[in-house]
Amino acid sequence: MIDDRAIDEAIDRVMAGPQRSSRIMNEHERKVTAYHEGGHALVAAALRNSAPVTKITILPRGRALGYTMVMPQDDKYSTTRHELLDQMAYAMGGRAAEEIVFHDPSTGASNDIQKATDTARKMVTDYGMSDRIGMVKLGDADTEAFGHGSGEGPRSFSDETAAIIDEEVRRLLDNAMREAWEILTNNRAILDTLAARLLEEETLDEAQLAQIFKDVVK
Repeated sequence: MIDDRAIDEAIDRVMAGPQRSSRIMNEHERKVTAYHEGGHALVAAALRNSAPVTKITILPRGRALGYTMVMPQDDKYSTTRHELLDQMAYAMGGRAAEEIVFHDPSTGASNDIQKATDTARKMVTDYGMSDRIGMVKLGDADTEAFGHGSGEGPRSFSDETAAIIDEEVRRLLDNAMREAWEILTNNRAILDTLAARLLEEETLDEAQLAQIFKDVVK
C-alpha cells in the first residue's frame, strides 16, 4: 500500500535526493544546520509575498545537510517583483541566521547565494525591474548577462552599462540580506525555539511549523 509517508519520501527524493543515513554530523554541525534551515523558514514565514513553509528537516539528503520546503498553494505561471524580492530575502535567511547566532558563517550558503544572485541578475537584465537600467532586455539565452557565458555572440551593451548592472545586482542582494537580518533579529526567540525543536525532532511538518510561527512579526 502506498501511504502518505511513501509519497512524502518520494517528494523529498525528487527535490533533495536520497537520505544519507551514513553521513554523521557532529553536534556543532547539526546546530549550524538547524539555525541555517530555521533562518530560511522564519524569513519565509515573516514575508508577505512568500509561499508557505511546508517542511523543514536537518536530515542529510543528496549533497544538502538539510533543507526547507516552501510550496505555493496554487499553480503559478508568473512571478511578481515583490515575490522575487521575497525569494531573495528567503534565500539569504540561512546565511543571516549563521552570522547572527555564530558570528562565523559556513560554506553551506553557497547555493543560496548563487540562486539569489541569479534572481537579482534576471530582474535587472531580463525582467526590466531596475529603474537605473529600465525596461531593456540585456541578457541572452546563450550568454551570461555580463558577456562571460559560453555563447559566441558579442556583448550587446557597453562597459558602463555592465558596471551599472553590477551595482544594481549588488544593491538587490544587500537589501535582501538586510531584510532577512531584520526579520531574524525581530523574531530571535522564535528562531531559537525552532532550532531547538529541529535538533530534537529533526523534521517538522506544516502543522508543527504553523504553531511555532503563530507569533511571527511580519
